[in-house]
Amino acid sequence: MNTTPPPGDRIAKVLARAGIASRREAERLIAEGRVTVNGKTVESPALNVTETDKITFDGKPLEPPAPPRLWRYHKPTGLVTTAKDEKGRETVFDALPPTLPRVMSVGRLDLNSEGLLLLTNDGGLKRKLELPSTGWLRRYRVRVKGAPEDTDLAPLRTGIEVEGERFQPMEARIDRQQGANAWLTIGLREGKNREIRRAMGALGLTVNRLIRISYGPFRLGELKAGEVEEIKGRILRDQLGMEDETPPPAPKPRPRRRRNPPRR
Repeated sequence: MNTTPPPGDRIAKVLARAGIASRREAERLIAEGRVTVNGKTVESPALNVTETDKITFDGKPLEPPAPPRLWRYHKPTGLVTTAKDEKGRETVFDALPPTLPRVMSVGRLDLNSEGLLLLTNDGGLKRKLELPSTGWLRRYRVRVKGAPEDTDLAPLRTGIEVEGERFQPMEARIDRQQGANAWLTIGLREGKNREIRRAMGALGLTVNRLIRISYGPFRLGELKAGEVEEIKGRILRDQLGMEDETPPPAPKPRPRRRRNPPRR
C-alpha cells in the first residue's frame, strides 16, 4: 500500500496563502463551486495542487501569493468582524480604505468591542497568529458598572467556569474608579467567544466598554478609531521569525576610473 502523500498543497491552503480567505472560509467557497482547477470545478477541499495547476476563483486566475503583510486597525464599535453579515450590518471590511488589498482579520472583536484588530493578506500567517500554541497575551481595557474590590477578581486569576465552559486563568487588575464605573485591565491568551463579558457577568459585573489595547507584541498605541497602519516587514521578521522575501537590491555599478591624459 502506497502511503506517500500526493505532491503539492491542499487547495484550501493555497487559496488562503493567496489571500482569498481563511482555510475554513476557502472550504466553503469550494463547496459553493467558485473554484476551478485546470478547467474543472473543485467539489472537495481534499485536493492537492502544485504550481503547474491552473486555479481560478470566481472565473479569475489565482494571483501568485504576495509576501505576507500585517496591519494594525483600530476597530470602532458598531462593526461586525465578518466578511458578510446575515443581518446586513456594516462590517469591518466595508469600512476599510479601498487602497488595502484583500485582507482577513486575525481573530475577532464583537459588535460592541473596539480597539486593536490585526489584518493580514496571508491565510497561513492568520492561522499562525490565532493558534493557542503561539501563546500571545491579549490585553484589554475594560469598564464595568460597579465598584469591585481586588478580591472580587480572584476567580479570574485562577480560572473560572461559566455555563459549563472553563476559561483559562487571566491577568486582572483594577486601574481606577470613575464615578459609578471601574476601569480594569484584563489579559488573556485564549479569546473564546465573548470571554471577558461572560466572565465578568459570572462575577456580577456588567461590561459597558471593552477596548483591546494589545495583541502579543503589537499595540494599539495612538492609532485613532478607523485608522489602519501597516506593520513594517522588519518588525514582522523580528517578532515572528519570518524570512525576508524581498529580493536584495541590485548591485550599484562601479564608477569608471578616469585615466590621466598622457603627458606631452
